[in-house]
Amino acid sequence: MGVDVGFDMVPRLTSGVEDRHKWKQFIDHVKVFYEDDNLVVSKANYIEFEVGEHPILPFEGHKFLRFSSKLTRGAGEYISEVTHLAHQHFGPRIERWHEGSDQFGHYDWMDVHKSIRSYDQPDQLSNAPLFEVRDIPTKGRGLFATVDIPLGTRILCEVPLLLAHPMSPDDLEIALAIKLKTLSKSQQRKFLSLHNNSPGKYPFGGIVRTNALPCGPGAAVGGVYPTICLINHSCLANSHNNWNSEEGHETIHAIRPIEAGEEITICYDQGGPSAVRKATFEKSFGFDCTCSLCTLPAPELKASDNRRLRIQQLDANIGNPVTMMNNPKSCLKACYSLLQTLREEYNGWAGALYARLYYDAFQISIAHGDVARATIFAKNSYRARIICEGEDSPATIRMKALALEPTGHSSFGAYFKKWKTEKWEGKLEGAEFEKWLFRQES
Repeated sequence: MGVDVGFDMVPRLTSGVEDRHKWKQFIDHVKVFYEDDNLVVSKANYIEFEVGEHPILPFEGHKFLRFSSKLTRGAGEYISEVTHLAHQHFGPRIERWHEGSDQFGHYDWMDVHKSIRSYDQPDQLSNAPLFEVRDIPTKGRGLFATVDIPLGTRILCEVPLLLAHPMSPDDLEIALAIKLKTLSKSQQRKFLSLHNNSPGKYPFGGIVRTNALPCGPGAAVGGVYPTICLINHSCLANSHNNWNSEEGHETIHAIRPIEAGEEITICYDQGGPSAVRKATFEKSFGFDCTCSLCTLPAPELKASDNRRLRIQQLDANIGNPVTMMNNPKSCLKACYSLLQTLREEYNGWAGALYARLYYDAFQISIAHGDVARATIFAKNSYRARIICEGEDSPATIRMKALALEPTGHSSFGAYFKKWKTEKWEGKLEGAEFEKWLFRQES
């Protein structure tokens, strides 16, 4: 019968320009590598390997989930070679698996077969925008999806009209007036059309205070954008905004699938229970949050509030350096509990919170010499960053490097190396694997 072996792409590629380019480079590499091999045939929409179960690679990378075959009729060598080529191009996104080692891949076979059937139905390339701006009663304007937007899609990439630094209201107004004069008439109109929650003596400063997004977590400098600043808030947002310090632009990525007609939202503030959040939004932005979470029936809202408080408490426990050094298992237990709570609170779509959680777990593991678990945590954090920020984000690039070489982290073995392990050799799946990963077996 033979056993199945292959690799999955995790997370799957999007149809964005960057991912299309990377996939084409990979396909071109495969074509050159096998140009003299009569068993590797280029068809209209894919490359077919006439070995084993005839595995195929589509020309449209966003449709690809898995390359695999049973180890029959000489398939093993081809699977190994293509896996190696894929890893050269996509690094830790390539998840190898082997049924002989009780590894069964990331995706369900029903989803894999559905993706393969789509290879013969090439998409019609379209330059139509992913969103449109609409007026919203009582909310001003907002962005709405014009098509179904898959998880991880880069919806928008925008450079700021201007950056604002901390200064007194009088000085800020003068500085903004000077900056506005350097902008084109079109850019000036876009800036002045943005909502001002504090009209009065400082009209320019009011626009900045109402709209500016920090240039990175906790940054004092804020950027004002012509389109991104139109995106409204939700406590259960479907998108994530991120400042790319290397490129000097802000990106918006879908952190869950977004349906056509759905409003695109980001989260202005993650923290605390609903009463605290609503007070913050009222004071800082002048609106009463009526998102799907804040308008839940009282019992459900109370349950959500309890989860939000628990998320804060667990996050504080994980970040305690004394506990991390002396009782790392309790820190990993807090990480495990936090993961379950995030999944419940965010319906499985916690976005950048997953990336942060896995990085925390990575640091705990690598500091105690557990390279096996640290490698997996780094891969998970890297994959979460791809979804939220894209491959070009500095944070994503750093996590990719750590996923490939976890011992390169400055805290490797900083404590006692009592957890020293080199490689995961187990055969666990699902919940049991997760318990092993977070050291919750007993």
